[in-house]
Amino acid sequence: MSDALELSVTRFIAAAPDVVWHAMTARIEAWWCPRPWHAKIVALDWRAGGRACFEMRGPDGEVMPNDGTVLEFTPGKRFVLTDAFVSDWQPAGPFMVGIFSVEPEGDGTRYTACARHWDTTALERHKAMGFDAGWTAASAQLAALVEN
Repeated sequence: MSDALELSVTRFIAAAPDVVWHAMTARIEAWWCPRPWHAKIVALDWRAGGRACFEMRGPDGEVMPNDGTVLEFTPGKRFVLTDAFVSDWQPAGPFMVGIFSVEPEGDGTRYTACARHWDTTALERHKAMGFDAGWTAASAQLAALVEN
């Protein structure tokens, strides 16, 4: 995969990796979407091949469904999602693969989230949708959940 097709954010979070991981996976609705939007889990099966379906809901009643599949779930380390497949491995219009990981760093955690795209059109569309601001805000919301 070419780095030219990847967008990413990283953040130091002043909390232990297991605390950050728990919030990342068990409290995903609390941080996944930048406010004033919020996420609602429709289905989430944390295993490779499991369904990962969210609705992103806006302040004016907007609903953006995001249906996909868990490609990898390595407890305490990372999870990988894609919208290239929906339930029962049905192909969908692929937009990205999202990789979310944590690693110990000093007395805290390095959180990294990246989106890998199939082509420059998808990457540019993601940028135009506000990737940098949105994913940075989500990482700040995650940090706020766990930092003292």
